[in-house]
Formats: sequence, structure tokens, C-alpha cells
Amino acid sequence: MAKFGTGAILFSVLLQFTACVSAQLSLPNPAFLPPNASWGAVPSSGGSPNPQWTVLLGNSLYFYEAQRSGRLPSTNRVSWRNDSALNDGRDSGLDLSGGYYDAGNYLKCTFPLSFTLMSACWGALDFGKGYDMTTQTPYLDDMLRWGLDWLIKAHPSNSTLFVQVADPNYNDAYWGGDQNIPSARPSYQVNDTNPGTDVAAAASAAFAACSILYSNSTSYNSSNSSIPFYRASLQNGTYSDTLLSHAKSLWTFANQHNSTLYQDSVPAVEDTYPSSDYKDDLTFAALWMSWASNDVTLYNQTLQMYNNYGLGGSGGGLDGVFNWDGKTPGIPILATQIGSIMEEQWQGYYDLNSWQTHAETYLDGVVNGQGRAHTTNGGLLYYDGDSDEASLNPALNAAMLMTRYAPMASSPQKKWSYQSYASSQLDYVLGNNPMSVPYVVGMNPNSPQNPHSAMASGGDDISHIDTVPAQEAYVLYGAVVGGPDSHDKFWDIRSDWPETEVALDYNAPLLTLAAAHVMNDTSDPYYTTLQVGAYSKPKYHPCDAVFSCTPSLSTGAKIAMGVCLGATGLVIAGLTGYWLYLNLGNRFPSYDGVSRA
Repeated sequence: MAKFGTGAILFSVLLQFTACVSAQLSLPNPAFLPPNASWGAVPSSGGSPNPQWTVLLGNSLYFYEAQRSGRLPSTNRVSWRNDSALNDGRDSGLDLSGGYYDAGNYLKCTFPLSFTLMSACWGALDFGKGYDMTTQTPYLDDMLRWGLDWLIKAHPSNSTLFVQVADPNYNDAYWGGDQNIPSARPSYQVNDTNPGTDVAAAASAAFAACSILYSNSTSYNSSNSSIPFYRASLQNGTYSDTLLSHAKSLWTFANQHNSTLYQDSVPAVEDTYPSSDYKDDLTFAALWMSWASNDVTLYNQTLQMYNNYGLGGSGGGLDGVFNWDGKTPGIPILATQIGSIMEEQWQGYYDLNSWQTHAETYLDGVVNGQGRAHTTNGGLLYYDGDSDEASLNPALNAAMLMTRYAPMASSPQKKWSYQSYASSQLDYVLGNNPMSVPYVVGMNPNSPQNPHSAMASGGDDISHIDTVPAQEAYVLYGAVVGGPDSHDKFWDIRSDWPETEVALDYNAPLLTLAAAHVMNDTSDPYYTTLQVGAYSKPKYHPCDAVFSCTPSLSTGAKIAMGVCLGATGLVIAGLTGYWLYLNLGNRFPSYDGVSRA
């Protein structure tokens, strides 16, 4: 990778300085700290804001603090975390320390980070009042800036974006705490020579969405009371301008190279977060840019892009999942929202009905189990292939989109349908499932005890992840785990990363859903109704990317099976002889010399 000269470094430092002078909100004193999991087993007295939803929202933000990389501030609330990876970026002549570790290891990845930041800012635009009501807005500000400030550093010039720090193969070979992370952490970039349309567009969308959230402009406030658009109170014009500047620069870069998958330029991301297409990212970013720039012309162009790219047709992505790699389902939802909010300013010079039709085609398909969407016997939205690893993520993202869109639905029946389905998916995640497990760490005594996290596990023996130590060293409060299999079974095994790993983007939709319930729900989350100890680990083991689909048997079970097979063999032999006697007896002489007819 090319190294940067003095000019580029000064440009980067100037941008970082601009971000730093935009003062953050003061954090609460005393600080919010997650209560013991037993708190989630005791129903609250209700009220607004509801204490249980308040803690869920607070814990969900707290998880991000546990994922921080770099030099930790004096306000750090996670006592077992340490400064780490302080030399990131030196191989490229830059300071790329900071930001977030993506999941259960120590990689830093721009593509899913951009999706996470976009999703969090989008949710805080719609349901920001939930953060305000629970005094979590300063923590939201802290969480967003920790990611956005790093993304600013990762974009040191107009046509350069760093997309990953650390080699995935080398990184995955390390299982241990944050003080002994291997120092060989190469940084990977896209640029004019080796571009990446998708990752640049995704970062542009994140910057644009968050610039709207931080903007001082009242033009982003909804004048239509039927649309839930309650921005969190963290406006900062200077910071907003910085974010929008990066959004525009990356948008231009993505359009100049509008046909390149970033893994073709950076093969190292093929094993982490490869992109399946760039068209959805480019269209989604265009929508965010139209809103952030108040550009109705660009807004209209997005419908042309959507149709020309075939995003709404068969195989175009509208029947798939909404996640870091699949933006298509979110496009008509966002477009309908923007058109509804900006209707007065833009005087209706756009086609809102088409967007609403596309949005409801997707949502109705999910609710009715059409296309690729179906539900498990226990009630979880499931997409074969996409849900095989991290099954809860597609369901939570769909619930988030439905919660956002419901007030804009074309009929009261559709509004009720979307709200009900969204509630069913969130309830499933929070304990209304066959395992009686709330799939958020530390929320309830039945919550997962063994999240796949090198930091939280306290272990250092990669060959014995599940048993060293026997009990997870630290509680990773607020973390959403991957989730159960297609049969609603969950084993809570530390090494089983498809079910137990945590990740930045897993938590993103829960932030929005929890904030929405803080605003609108005085009753407790489902997990307060669970019987403590109701979770019982299934027999055998999972059948996924980690464990063989053939269950291993104990010695006693093998002996029992041998005895069973032996007895079965005798029965089969006897039945076979009897069949021969009845059906073939006429071919052989009988003992009395008379053939059996």
C-alpha cells in the first residue's frame, strides 16, 4: 500500500482537529452502569420512561464502549478494558488508532462500521426522544463520535479510504486479552488506483446520516406529526459540517469509480466482509446525500437508479435481508420517509407513491412469508443462508424497518400488521422463544453466559476456548449474540461463533427498537416474565460452520446403539425368514412332501 506524504498527514490532522473542537455533550455524573442481570428478572412498576427499557437502551450503548480500540478516555466505564492497538496505521504513515473492534476479535472493518453508524444515526433521527428521556443522549454522542472520528481519520484524502486494520488470518490465530494483541496489524485502503464503490458509498451514507442528526438546521424537523421524527438533542453545526464534507467527498469518489467491488482491490477483506454488489450501496448513499444536501433532483435520480439497477425486481435484493451487505430493503423505506418529511419544502415534485409501493411490497412479503422470508416454528424471521450465521440480525433489522415505516403505511391494517410483526420479532429476541433465552448478554439470569469474545472471555488458550476459563471472566453487558439455529435451538458455547459471537452491527437495530419502546411503551420487556433457570441447553451440539452435523456419542451411548443394532438385526433376520416362508414356500418341498401354495 502507498504511504502518504506530509501534505496528506497535515490534511488528516486538520480534519481531526476540526472534529475535536466540536465539543461533545458532558457525560452524566454519576455514570450509568449496567445493573446485575438479576435486575431483568424483576418486573418494574412501569411508568415513562420504563425502567427496564431504560436499562436495555443503556446497556446496548455500553456494549460499544466495551468494543473500543485505542487509548481509552478517563470517562471509560468498562473497568476491565485497557488501551490497545495504539500503533494502528503506522505502516501507512497515519494514526489509525481508535475506533471499534468489529466483533469477537480485534479486527477493525470500515464496511460494517459504516452500516452501524448509519443505522444508529437513522434511529436517533426517528426515536431520539428515547435517548433524551433516559439521559442516554450523551452516551449516544460519545458512541457515535468514537466511531465517526475514527472514520474521519480513515479518510485522510478525497480519494483514499482505509477499509480494514489487521490481517484476518493472523488476527484470528490470537485468542486473548487486549494487552497482548499481536503488533503486526497492516492497514488496507481503497484509492484511485484500487477503488471500491461499495465501501466508499457506505461510508458516505454514514457521514451523511449523522450530519443530519447533528445539524442545527430546523429544516430536518418534521412538520407532520403523524411521522415519528424526534431527533436526539445533540445538535452541533460545526461537527455536522465536518461530517457532510466527508460525505460529499466520498460520494464523489464512489461515483467516479461506480462499478468496483472493494474486495477486488483489497483481497484481504474477502475473508471478513466482502460485498456482493455495489448498486444498493450507491443508491442508498444517494438518498442520504439528497436529504443531507436538501437536493430534490438527486432524490428523484435515486428512483431511476433503483429501477435501472433492477433492485426491486426478482433477485434485486428486495426479498432479502437488510444488513451491512444488503441495503436494498432499506432504500424504499428511507425514500418514503424522506419524501414524507420534505414534502412541504420540495413541493411534491417527486414520485412518493412508487417508493411506498416498493416499501410495502418488501414488508408485506416478510409478514406473509413470501419469497425468501419464512419463520421458524418458534416464530423467528429466517432467511436460509443469510440467517445461518447470526440468525437474530435479519429479524431485528426487519423489525427496525417496520417500526420506522408503520406510521407511513397506506392503511390502518398495514400499520397494525407491521407493528405487530416487529413486536413479535423483538419479543422473540428478548425471551419469547422456545429456549426462554433473552439473547442480550447481562439483561436477565437466562441471558447467554458465553459470548464469543476474546476480550470478555478472559482466556488465552485458543485450543480450549470453551473450557479456559470455565466461566466467562467478564460480563459483556448489552451485547446481542448471533442467535439460535433454524430449529430455535441455542447451545451457548463460546467457540460456536455463528450463535454466540457479538458484533457492532448486531446491536445497531436494538438501539433503535429500545429507544422507540422508551418513547411509546410503559410495559416491561418480555424477559421480566421469564422463569429464572428455564433455559436448558439442547442435547448433542449445533450443526453449523463450527460443529460437525454428526453428533458425537458417549461410550455408553455407543454400547447402547450396538446392542440396539444387534437386536434389530435379529428381528430383521426373523422377519425376512418368515417372509420367505410365506412367499417362496411353493418353490421348495415341504417336510410332508406337499408344496405350500
